[in-house]
Order: sequence, then C-alpha cells, then structure tokens
Amino acid sequence: MPCMRVSSLPLLAVLALAGCSTGGADKSPVADPASAPVVATDGRCDSDLAKFAVGQMASSALLQQAQQRSGAQTARILRPGDIMTLEYRSERLNLNVDAQGVVARVNCG
Repeated sequence: MPCMRVSSLPLLAVLALAGCSTGGADKSPVADPASAPVVATDGRCDSDLAKFAVGQMASSALLQQAQQRSGAQTARILRPGDIMTLEYRSERLNLNVDAQGVVARVNCG
C-alpha cells in the first residue's frame, strides 16, 4: 500500500482565516443606523466624510473627530499664513481655517 502524505498547509490556512472571523453580527443596538457616522477605514483620507467640520470653530477635539470620520492617519489645522509642506499625502486631512479660527475648507493632502 502506498504511503500517503498529507500536507498541513491547507489546514493551517483555514485555521488562520478562522481567527479573522467576527463570530456573528454585532448585537449592540443602534437607534438610527442612518445617523451613525460613516468612517473610512483604509488609511486614506476621505474629506467628504469630514465636511461636517466646515463652519465650526477649530479645536483639537474637532480635528480628532474629523480625522476619525475621514479615516485619515494624520490631520492638521492650517491657519492663514502658516508655513506648510506642499507634498500630497493621501492619508492626511487638512482643516483650513479663516482668521477667526472657523473651518472654511476641508481637504486631503
């Protein structure tokens, strides 16, 4: 009878992928799914998800909230006359404020 060799590689792959499962749907109640903030998660900035900040006073709390919602890895507040780097970074959120500190524009880069 021939000797059968069984590779354990497919079994290891299945076990590794099983560790990635969430174990079912999230059971936490959401009052209104439409009101839950959308959050980008791939590390790239999506400035459309941070447009809520336009018209608000710039603060570290607002910057953190806008960064989180946009999915950006980094964020900064740009004031008139600030010296800044001009390289484009797809993972960075910019809150551009006016002289009074009110967010006038939100963009990535």
